[in-house]
Amino acid sequence: MRELLATRGIQLTKSLGQNFLHDANQLRRIIALAELKKTGRVLEIGPGLGPLTELLLETAGNVLAIEKDARLVEVLRERFLDPQSVTRHPQLELLHADALEFLKREPRDWHDWKLVANLPYSVASPILVELALSPRRPERMVVTLQLEVAQRLMAGTDDEDYGVLTLLVQLDYEPRDWFKIPVGCFFPAPDVDSACVVLIRRPAPLLPENQQATFVKIVKRAFSQRRKMMLKLLREDWAAEKLTRAFAELKISPQERAEKLRLEQFVALTKTLANEDE
Repeated sequence: MRELLATRGIQLTKSLGQNFLHDANQLRRIIALAELKKTGRVLEIGPGLGPLTELLLETAGNVLAIEKDARLVEVLRERFLDPQSVTRHPQLELLHADALEFLKREPRDWHDWKLVANLPYSVASPILVELALSPRRPERMVVTLQLEVAQRLMAGTDDEDYGVLTLLVQLDYEPRDWFKIPVGCFFPAPDVDSACVVLIRRPAPLLPENQQATFVKIVKRAFSQRRKMMLKLLREDWAAEKLTRAFAELKISPQERAEKLRLEQFVALTKTLANEDE
């Protein structure tokens, strides 16, 4: 990687989170956890120089790779799409785009896709939330990201890392597995620890689509000041009598803080408040 970048005079940009995973053993672990099929479709965000892309093309039917850095897009084109190359991969669709903007601008049906990616750390959380809350979300997401973010995704009630990201993703995904990746497996080595996380789409949604926005509103408001009582915070958006009635019905203490409530309780509260609004 160092030689390729030097040959092309490419200076990596820290703001884009360009720390490329190159360790073959870690890459193979990611591929194994993705459980890909030759008929499957994969979304890769931030392919970089293509070490994971190469393995995805060997194991999946179609790969859509989205890369923001035009210099790296050119490298990927030459490596995988050059008509003169014997290693050309016509099943690869390569887009030069900002992935988060693309996902917001062009909603797609991802329900039979898998996201398999070493996500740029600076935008990993919003990308995951965008996909997790989309109506036709991917069936599986296997992503490498900052360890701190991985811990939030895997967190449970009362964990220090339990919060908005946990609930927005776990609403429709079950965290199944994860493993740490040493800094020496990346080039250049990042300043933070990293981990790969496996998220599986729930067999059935916990909420109907038309109540999702209410869930997001409740969760964000409830964690806006996590040391404050949740009931008081929610009064910014709902009438006190509605909240008191809902909390009593669901046997939630009026003094409870958001970090104490399970996902299922947030779902039940959403349903109750949404029904009251109808």
